Amino acid sequence: MAIGYRDRVTKPDTSAERSPILPTVLHCCTALAATPGRLLRPRRADTTLLANLDVRPVPTASVAVGLTVLAQATISMPTTLVAEGVRSLGATPLMMAAFVVEHPKARFLVDPALCAGVHDRVLPELPFPVSYLVAPNKPVRGLAEALAEYGLAGEQIDFAVPTHLHWDHVSGLVELPSSVELRLPAVEYDWAMGGTHAPVGVARGPLRGRAYDRFELDGPPVLTFPRSKDLFDDGSVVLVDLAGHTPGSLGVLLAVDDGSRVLLVGDAVWTKLQVDLLREKAPMPGKLFDADRDAAFATIHRLHALPEGIELIAGHDYEALAARAAA
Repeated sequence: MAIGYRDRVTKPDTSAERSPILPTVLHCCTALAATPGRLLRPRRADTTLLANLDVRPVPTASVAVGLTVLAQATISMPTTLVAEGVRSLGATPLMMAAFVVEHPKARFLVDPALCAGVHDRVLPELPFPVSYLVAPNKPVRGLAEALAEYGLAGEQIDFAVPTHLHWDHVSGLVELPSSVELRLPAVEYDWAMGGTHAPVGVARGPLRGRAYDRFELDGPPVLTFPRSKDLFDDGSVVLVDLAGHTPGSLGVLLAVDDGSRVLLVGDAVWTKLQVDLLREKAPMPGKLFDADRDAAFATIHRLHALPEGIELIAGHDYEALAARAAA
């Protein structure tokens, strides 16, 4: 099923594409310096935006899909950095995971997250000190191993839909056949792969030698989101615009075969705590990884205003992911 135009990128990755170390270090220092003040006085909610959000109906789905969470690794971060202004000395456990979605017409992955040996195979592409800040705990369950435990091989995956192109959402591609196509907004591809240097948080190695189907979110507003794309034209898999964390960040709204409506939101937020409290990430690490902080904060408002009955799963929300993985 073609939903855009295709191209195949075969240029090998080179270390010269890595973001320069000195600007990255200076960026880290700037973000760190901005953090204490925002922990004491977090950014205020935009009450005008909230009051003017128009909540559209959930699209009717004529079929349902299966959803399986493949837990791959864990990491933790101080809670006060995950959601600025939360006065806690504790840490929040985070998870890195991939999702298998089974539609009657295709089996695909949302966020083919990690490969085995990701510390050696992918993280060295990131500039210092980013590679140390984001490294998951060991051991890491590679995507091929996680799929095998579910009874699948990479050849049985039809395509992949990344919520965005940061390294921890696409590194598993190195363990998938090159025939597995990536489907994503053109603006996300251009942001990640255009230019001399990769954006901070992007490792281009896993994205090389891959077929792409690039598209526009040219469908109508859905729920609180301004643009959408119905992937199968049956309401079961609807992509929505979550721009901010990256220019082409996607939410994936699923009509799941257990009767639930699940919204996978990638890194628009790291945990649902941000949505409940209407808080963005603290400047460190938010200023490093959110491409547009204002747009990212607006997206959090749209998530906050979702109607009841939508199960929101953030890309690293340990509790939400573990509950779905157990199910």
